[in-house]
Amino acid sequence: MSTRTTVPTWRITETAGLETAWIDLGPSTLSARGRVAAALPTPYWLTYELETGEDFTTRRLHVTAHTPETVRTLDLRRDTTGRWTVDGTERRDLAGSLDCDLGLSPLTNTPPVLRHGLHRSPGEHHFLMAWVRVPDLTVHPSRQTYTHLRTVPDGTATVRFTSGDYRADLTVDADGLIRDYPELAQRLP
Repeated sequence: MSTRTTVPTWRITETAGLETAWIDLGPSTLSARGRVAAALPTPYWLTYELETGEDFTTRRLHVTAHTPETVRTLDLRRDTTGRWTVDGTERRDLAGSLDCDLGLSPLTNTPPVLRHGLHRSPGEHHFLMAWVRVPDLTVHPSRQTYTHLRTVPDGTATVRFTSGDYRADLTVDADGLIRDYPELAQRLP
């Protein structure tokens, strides 16, 4: 199977914003370039580049955030030994994590779904994520669980996402990309 490009746009309800990503999706890798425009809780713009290695594991997330007051950048990396760095500084609290999670972005829910085929078959998997809060771009460890609930004949699936007390049933397409993230994001046609 070859790499193909898709360009989804999501309406981000929580920020009264939009996100568009140019995604190159291969059999076991994903790379994306995206832009976010948000109005809440304060106006901000993000540009990002995400690159995964084999098995959809994060290699690098580079983000630039523009707010009325400042411009911030983040260079989050995971090397082949599993060592994470944030702007060149090692982060041992992220050891064991395979994925990043860019706050309020439906794109970064896709790699763990694809790695475990949760858009196609039953399973439940627990993760430690390198969660990036926006727009300040601080990185925090976050425990998350993804559980396949059902797949319908058109290939659409429902995957439950939980983190602490928070729970959402995500609708994903046959490629594992988010169509609907209740109260957070909906993909535009």
